Amino acid sequence: MKKSLLAAALFGAGLVLDATAQAPSPAPAAAPAAAPNADAVRKAAATDKRGLVERNMQLTPEEAKKFWPIYDEYQKELDKIVQKSNRAVLDYVNAESSMTDDNAKRIAKEVLQADADEQRLRDRTAKKVMAALPAKKAVRFLQIENKLRTLNRYDLAERIPLVK
Repeated sequence: MKKSLLAAALFGAGLVLDATAQAPSPAPAAAPAAAPNADAVRKAAATDKRGLVERNMQLTPEEAKKFWPIYDEYQKELDKIVQKSNRAVLDYVNAESSMTDDNAKRIAKEVLQADADEQRLRDRTAKKVMAALPAKKAVRFLQIENKLRTLNRYDLAERIPLVK
């Protein structure tokens, strides 16, 4: 089950996020066994996310001049949102055995607010990237980012126990 969920997240709309290749590869028509190892993608994203994005975007020099400032701004804002969400998750983990209803409501509100903030950021960034790049490349960036965020969220969800 885990492998099929991960394969679905990594295969998305026919694009395989490749941690080592110079360009995105078409998804194989057969079994998802040909998918890059999720751990390799995690490692590549953790050590050099920008490089991973760069290898999969296939930008011309002119496109790169327009794209990278947008990307850098997006990552800076996303980091702030992820930090907020992480603080809420840490609050939950630290209070797990003594969770009160009020504390649970506060944490839920903080997590939902971080999700809403992230969606607004994605919307703003999508508009900027669509204006700066050809539509196919703009959508490729959105796919890459979605795949990485999905993998991160899966890892987080797997580690956090349900509220008792």
